[in-house]
Amino acid sequence: MSPATAVYLEVGRTRTFACAVEWPGWCRAARGEEAALRALGDYAPRYARVVDRAGMTLPADIATALSVVETVTGTATTDFGAPDAVAEVDRRPLDAESAGRIVALLDAAWEELAAVVAEGPRGGGRDRDAVVEHVIEAERSYARKLDVRLTAAEWRDGHVPLLRSRLREALALPSAGVPVVERGWPPRYLARRIAWHVLDHAWEIEDRSPVAPR
Repeated sequence: MSPATAVYLEVGRTRTFACAVEWPGWCRAARGEEAALRALGDYAPRYARVVDRAGMTLPADIATALSVVETVTGTATTDFGAPDAVAEVDRRPLDAESAGRIVALLDAAWEELAAVVAEGPRGGGRDRDAVVEHVIEAERSYARKLDVRLTAAEWRDGHVPLLRSRLREALALPSAGVPVVERGWPPRYLARRIAWHVLDHAWEIEDRSPVAPR
């Protein structure tokens, strides 16, 4: 059996997020701590596809023993439906090997969204293309938390590939685990937040498909 999976909880007034410490993007929310942990476990098979894309393997029994290692207080954003508090586990130093692993998982999350969009339908609530545009605009905003910015000309000419290339370069660097700009985010948290947002919307599109999730 695999060792217990470290999880931190972000607890708001009405909603709680459970996030797997070492697996950016595997993060689910529900009303209450136990429900959030169950939701996290329920999504393990879907997250396993992302891990596989990254050339890694998610242990089959990874969700059978979830160990809460930290609890942080959420905000109004937490209750709205997005993680918003930086846990101490994401303030740890980041060496080159760990940084490379995080970038690989973030790349895999982007690939998963692209695959779901290619298969998924339009409509069913928010239009698919509008969801993708929302994800991209959020990434532009998040990137500034790591001091990754594109000029208007760079955005016009390079667009999403250039933004993500710059993010990869910044996240691949070893880090002391502290923000590089005022009011910024530690690299671990930035990668977690982006990967969560990408996968949350990938799974939203997938759930609206007439075909059952893979």
